[in-house]
Amino acid sequence: MTAEQRRRVRDLFEAAVDRDATDIVAWVEREAADDSVVRAEVLSLVDHHSRAGAFLVQPIVEQAADLLADEEPLAPGTCVGSYTIVRELGRGGMGRVYLASDARLGRTVALKALAPHLMRDPAQRERLRGEARAAAALTHPGICTVYALEEIDGDLYIASEFVDGHTIGEEIRAGRQPTRDEVWQTARELAAALASAHAKGIVHRDLKPDNIMRGGDGRLKILDFGLARIGVGASDAGPRMTLPGTLIGTPAYMAPEQINGLAVDARADVFAFGVLLYEFACGVHPFAASTALATVARVLESDARPLASRADIPSRLADVIARCLQKAPAGRFGSAAELLGALDAAGGDATEPTRHATWWRVHHAVIALLYIAGATFAWQIKEWVETPVTVSIFLALGATATIGGVLRGHLVFTSAMNAPRLTTERRRTRRPLAWLDGLTAVLLFADAAIVAGTGALPAVLALALGLGIALASLVLEPATTAAAFGDEP
Repeated sequence: MTAEQRRRVRDLFEAAVDRDATDIVAWVEREAADDSVVRAEVLSLVDHHSRAGAFLVQPIVEQAADLLADEEPLAPGTCVGSYTIVRELGRGGMGRVYLASDARLGRTVALKALAPHLMRDPAQRERLRGEARAAAALTHPGICTVYALEEIDGDLYIASEFVDGHTIGEEIRAGRQPTRDEVWQTARELAAALASAHAKGIVHRDLKPDNIMRGGDGRLKILDFGLARIGVGASDAGPRMTLPGTLIGTPAYMAPEQINGLAVDARADVFAFGVLLYEFACGVHPFAASTALATVARVLESDARPLASRADIPSRLADVIARCLQKAPAGRFGSAAELLGALDAAGGDATEPTRHATWWRVHHAVIALLYIAGATFAWQIKEWVETPVTVSIFLALGATATIGGVLRGHLVFTSAMNAPRLTTERRRTRRPLAWLDGLTAVLLFADAAIVAGTGALPAVLALALGLGIALASLVLEPATTAAAFGDEP
């Protein structure tokens, strides 16, 4: 078969898997009527994928979730060893997950009850024990911690950290486009967590948006390392699966070699990372097609769409994602540690301040000066009308001015010295600053009311300072933030 024939086979096959199944054969015969070799090859590929389709679209480990339907879930209040069930959080092919309280250490945990059908083989039980123990050794703020592997009344349970938040998958489905700084920060946090796991020989194998949680503090946590593969390396002779003979993972996020059942190593996670980051940045899967099977076919056969839909994504960051999505493992980064280094190298480009960011810094500096002016004026009012109330207002304004000034100074310093961290810090300080600005304005309004009886001018000045701080927080700050970063503060 010539190169031109191979290209035509690929194009026809990609188009065929997007068509109605009842029309595919006639369509292929019509489109390749002039070349029997191409026609036969395309029909062979279509037949192969139609027979493998259900397996590829939903791996057996996910289909196995149906086996749980006949099992009664643990009711709230049920005691399992030292754990008390609070409620069921979800279920999957590997078992049910419950929110539970741990009486021994007085903490809330996510308790995964591994499905009995996985535990019948003694060798399988031992493999799971070893993998869970290895995952429990992972200590990184970006990885959901595995606390313990418990064997209770013949059943296996994995107790892990409970992360209260939402998944990256939910963020993608909500349709909100992240800013370029959020994309870069997410990429770096995930790469750092994966690098920690890869350094200990652990590959996740099922990295996808629904396995990444964003906690209430904005930090990311990778879930489900408890059933990952251990002892991996580029020299592995072949795949070792947690459930023998089955495909572990979600095909749309798998590397081609993983879908094909070949040996996998850290580079499979790097591929999944690229798919995940692309989808997070653009809102669409890089190999999206009309059906799940067609998506898998494109993962195997087609190149990812360029990141053209996000013109604000710097070229160096786009190049990092594109390298992650290379079909051949040798074309990707060798591990998440290498990927993290590439992200750091691209970081200056990804987070370079714009001219609007300068105005954002000026805004914070001006607000800090208004804090100082407000506290100073409150001291003067206290000198003019010294009462327990004016003294209290002065002390409170001194405290709010100090805290607000430090927080705003921290943001300006972070933007200049540690820009990759700025998105997280802005998220952390957003509400405290809003409350501080509101409280400062209210205190100045109170001072204005007190001093109004002795002098109109001091009252107007106090009122103007309070209104200035309030309007700067409610009106100017969202505008400068949106101009600098493309989002609300």
